[in-house]
Amino acid sequence: QQEKEDLQGKLKLREHLSQTAGKSEATPAPSKNIDLEMKQLQCKLKNSNTETTKQSTTIKSLKNQVQEKEERIRELQAKISQLERDLTMKRHLIEDLRSNLKANRENEKTSNETLKSLERKVKALAEVKKASIDSLKQRFNVAMKEKSQYEQMYHKAKDELEKKDLKLTELESKMIDTECAMTDFETAASQQLHGLAKQSAQALETLQKELLLTSDKVEEFKTFVKTLTRELHHSIQELRTKIKLAKKMGGMKPCKKGLSQECLQLAASILNVSTIDLYEILQEGDDEETAKTKREFEKDKEWLQHIQELLEAQFPFASYLMDAILEKLNEKEKLVEEYSSLMKHT
Repeated sequence: QQEKEDLQGKLKLREHLSQTAGKSEATPAPSKNIDLEMKQLQCKLKNSNTETTKQSTTIKSLKNQVQEKEERIRELQAKISQLERDLTMKRHLIEDLRSNLKANRENEKTSNETLKSLERKVKALAEVKKASIDSLKQRFNVAMKEKSQYEQMYHKAKDELEKKDLKLTELESKMIDTECAMTDFETAASQQLHGLAKQSAQALETLQKELLLTSDKVEEFKTFVKTLTRELHHSIQELRTKIKLAKKMGGMKPCKKGLSQECLQLAASILNVSTIDLYEILQEGDDEETAKTKREFEKDKEWLQHIQELLEAQFPFASYLMDAILEKLNEKEKLVEEYSSLMKHT
């Protein structure tokens, strides 16, 4: 965009020069050169516009890729949380089955104790029958009834015991099956979690590479802005020096050894110094001019510091940076106009 603004300024300057050349009835050969330069500048302007559109499309595509990868990470995290919930539910189910198994074992113990007590009672009855057969003959029918009842109770207890044994074996087989299923499920879940962790690590690695690439681009942009500001500052300083030399040369008398711009450049090349240093040598005790130069130097220093602070500040700072650079460009344009007017008068 800055290059576009420079090209537009150059086009306006070329148009102004072509108009002034037409008014002053210059030769036709320079106007053709100016038209060619205007066409070249227009071509450069079109190329810069296409380049900016390409860069904006690439930025949009990169943002879409980052959003898709973030949605993928969220989906993977949701799946991991769902698997963890399923695992905790399975663990609770296993604990319930174990508690039921303990309860069945306790019931089995109680049934065994009742069976033993019944056996002891049968033995006691048999001893009582042997000891008092005569007394029991009268109560034989009652004893037979009680015996039949006890036998029925015994058979019932035995049948219940067999049923509980069958249930116990079934529960043991089910417990073994559930343990096998849990081991299979744990292995499958661990494999799935390992795969998901690997995929998430790859996704994070790609994101880190993209972030490094974007940070490199940001650093490149900062170096571009810094070099641009340095070049702009240097060009403005050169323009100020040229304006001061033009003013100095315009104020000098013809008798003062016939000094001119070519003479100053020749003297600077002979003395092996720059024209700026030569101008400072010629500027003998001009306090007002030195004070103005110091103010301009301090102002330029503050401007460079402001550009550095904008680059180090948080987003967004593009509008502030644009305003600062446009301010310097306007100053440069004014200096160019002043220098051109001075050169016309001289």
